[in-house]
Amino acid sequence: MIEEQGQVLEAADGVAWVETRRQSVCGQCAVNKGCGTSVLAQVLGNRRSRVRVIDPVGVRPGQTVRIGIDEGAFLRGSLALYLLPLLCLFLGGLLGEVLAARLGILEEWPTLLGALAGGGLGFYWLRGFSCRIRDDQRYQPVVLGVVGARVDTVPAAPRPGSQPTPG
Repeated sequence: MIEEQGQVLEAADGVAWVETRRQSVCGQCAVNKGCGTSVLAQVLGNRRSRVRVIDPVGVRPGQTVRIGIDEGAFLRGSLALYLLPLLCLFLGGLLGEVLAARLGILEEWPTLLGALAGGGLGFYWLRGFSCRIRDDQRYQPVVLGVVGARVDTVPAAPRPGSQPTPG
């Protein structure tokens, strides 16, 4: 489970809107000054994101909560978002190149058109995929708990030899 903390902005009907801050681990690494990630983190800064989360806990606005998402769902979503359109782009370009060679066309426009068509098909598939998973709870972040909430304590068992107090 990938976890993050955030502050509840709105909450109603089992759904909450939580504001999170982008955090960087830069500064904790030995090469923090010479790393591209460090430079990128300085440019982007601590930006805030507003996230819709499933709320089985019953949170209220203003509370700080821990939210989480399943690693497998995060990985599948990331692969669909980044890898598939890029793969379709390359395959479309390759198909355009093969067709151009078979037809005896020496220009590069068939390769370019194939790449654009493949990339477009990849993004079209991604749009359908995102519509299919929009309400799938496996791909939704969930409130795991309230940070700093008082945990209900179980009364301690009486010590041996002590008399229970009448109550």
